[in-house]
Amino acid sequence: MGRIKTQQIKRLTFQIVREYRDELKTVFDENKPVVAQHLSRPNKRVRNAVAGYVTRLMRNKDALA
Repeated sequence: MGRIKTQQIKRLTFQIVREYRDELKTVFDENKPVVAQHLSRPNKRVRNAVAGYVTRLMRNKDALA
């Protein structure tokens, strides 16, 4: 079983995916700078959690529909 994401992480992730889907990839290291650029005040933990969740959603395209 994986770690549970907080509502804040989910809200930020869905907002970034909705607005910047064309910039996001299926690779975590490529999503990190994109997420850091679009979050207002990212710290390392939040940036990595959002980038990881973005990566997971981009790999599972069915969840985005």
